[in-house]
Amino acid sequence: MVTSRSRGRPRSFDRATALEKALMAFWEHGYEATSVADLTRIMGIGAPSLYAAFGDKRTLFEEVVRLYTDTYGAFGDRALAEEPTARAAVERLLREAAAEYTDAAHPHGCLVVHAATNCTSPEVGRLLRERRNANIAALESRIRADVVAGRLPAGTDAAALARHTGAMIQGMSQQARDGASRAELEALAEIALSIWPHG
Repeated sequence: MVTSRSRGRPRSFDRATALEKALMAFWEHGYEATSVADLTRIMGIGAPSLYAAFGDKRTLFEEVVRLYTDTYGAFGDRALAEEPTARAAVERLLREAAAEYTDAAHPHGCLVVHAATNCTSPEVGRLLRERRNANIAALESRIRADVVAGRLPAGTDAAALARHTGAMIQGMSQQARDGASRAELEALAEIALSIWPHG
């Protein structure tokens, strides 16, 4: 007796593993330079499976950015949430960036900083720009709260201090890509912290 087969084949790959491989590819090469052919080869799946599981390349990338933000890039949000002052949060953020951006276990630098290099997709450029600007806005909000609480001087320019920190993070990311060591980036963090006003 022949048993009837159920319609449709089950996925023959682990979605989480495939997504992690896509994350590494986009992190290493950027959005534009990572083709669908690259992704199917790296993820070990065919194009139909990629489209069925993740949608098109841009939709896959958006999911990758969410995963990155919740994992490798989550240290910034944790520092802001857990440290008692804005300065302590920024100190932790810069030190953890120095460690994370130079970790040999994955591509160097920050995916959100580098993935849009030479990107011709306005949607992808906007997604990453909004993420970066949201990080700076969160820093500014935390700094303003410390000014109001008297932990920083009343004349502190919260917006400029937040932008300075954002510039340091983005610069550290690029320098890590260029071969700077963790110790070298930690030295930059010390200089960045030295300009902070005292309450």
